[in-house]
Amino acid sequence: MGAIDLQGKRVLLTQAGDFMGPVIRDVFSELGAVVVTDDRPLADPGLPAEIVAAAGRVDVLLAHLSLPSPRSLATESTDEEWRHVFAHLVDPLPRLVRAVLPQMIERRAGKILLFGSAAALRGQKRASTYSAARGAQLAYVQTVGIEAAPHDVQVNAIAQNFVDNPTYFPAELQANPAFQERLKRDVPLGRLVGAREDALFAAYLCSEAANCFVGQVFPVCGGWVTR
Repeated sequence: MGAIDLQGKRVLLTQAGDFMGPVIRDVFSELGAVVVTDDRPLADPGLPAEIVAAAGRVDVLLAHLSLPSPRSLATESTDEEWRHVFAHLVDPLPRLVRAVLPQMIERRAGKILLFGSAAALRGQKRASTYSAARGAQLAYVQTVGIEAAPHDVQVNAIAQNFVDNPTYFPAELQANPAFQERLKRDVPLGRLVGAREDALFAAYLCSEAANCFVGQVFPVCGGWVTR
């Protein structure tokens, strides 16, 4: 990917306290970005616009939304579960985009990157609600990416799984022999993708070197979706 230059870019990172947040903040800062963070979940309908307004100029929006996945079977999931997952993972995304995209269009420059999930790309048991929400995120990014491209704004997504992070792969799970066997069986890479590996790829996608990508979804999962 060569040198990644984010010098002076103002980056807004949502839900910065969990999932990939801390390592993303650190890597983007190391690469010269000014990272504005907010730790709150975004289920409150007014909060995304409030966060964007408080940030001021936003050159890069990192739509970083996380929620522990429910483990119910499709026959067990309830309307309440569905609404809860969509309220945290799906509904905030268009609110963030509506708040930040106009200023990017006016400047004819900007990046929006979603941290999504490869759960939307491969079926798995006990993940129907979560996978549906993650799939909705990716479909939205693909459409907005096409709309934003003529304005020189790039909107893309990372669809990740088996990336080292404390929300989905806490230390006690990683130490479990059964999980280690699952890695060897299901992930061609044979290990978790490193948190910095993921964050550096995200930084590349938010750099000027990646201006050619339009509404694309990039799996970062150690080959899990091709297994």
